[in-house]
Amino acid sequence: MCKFVYEVTGLISSSYFKCYSKLTKAQKVEWNNRGFSTFHALLVVSVAFYLVLLSDLFQNGSRDELIINRKSAVSDTILAVSIGYFLSDLAMILWQFPALGGKEYLLHHALSMYSIILSLLSGQGQIYILMVLFSECTTPFVNLRWYLDVAGQKSSKLYVYNGIGLFLGWLVARILLFIFFFVHMYNHFDQVKEIFPLGFYSLLTVPAMLALMNLFWFWKILKGLKKTLSKARHGH
Repeated sequence: MCKFVYEVTGLISSSYFKCYSKLTKAQKVEWNNRGFSTFHALLVVSVAFYLVLLSDLFQNGSRDELIINRKSAVSDTILAVSIGYFLSDLAMILWQFPALGGKEYLLHHALSMYSIILSLLSGQGQIYILMVLFSECTTPFVNLRWYLDVAGQKSSKLYVYNGIGLFLGWLVARILLFIFFFVHMYNHFDQVKEIFPLGFYSLLTVPAMLALMNLFWFWKILKGLKKTLSKARHGH
């Protein structure tokens, strides 16, 4: 899937975006790479939203199973797709290191794959994995910011609006959602304790580490937004 979207991104971009032909070889690799990261984000966010909020899979009282033991063919499939994505993206990061991301990206991808693999193989805690995958909804904003930057559109209104969207999206999906995540885990701790030992301790530590990383990146986004808004104001 990643290879297909990578190639299609290059074909579409070369036909419809004049700036693409002016990019360096390394920039074209990153441009196409961000194409499949955006595709993965849109896919997993849509499925996670459906499974957690719209379907009855994780609704209280809808099934006899404990919430932490519930899964479906769809949830198994989307977790497997995400493992494939993180493996592909990790390979690209290592191949181009550090152009596509530094050590923090390696840590983020390693923690993500570790957690997803544990949940997929054990069939436990999938609701929490899907909650965290929903935070991928910020990825299209991050990628669009980079696209506009290399296309020389940092002074455009779209760049400013995207910066605001990224800030609000990050606040909701990676800060507030994680607070809800920990509250939900606390309220269902009697079930959480039923997860096998490695999974239980991983559930206590890995999301906390990801939350700290999200706070660090949120601080950087806030600084960037202030800078962008200040430039826009002076330009106006």
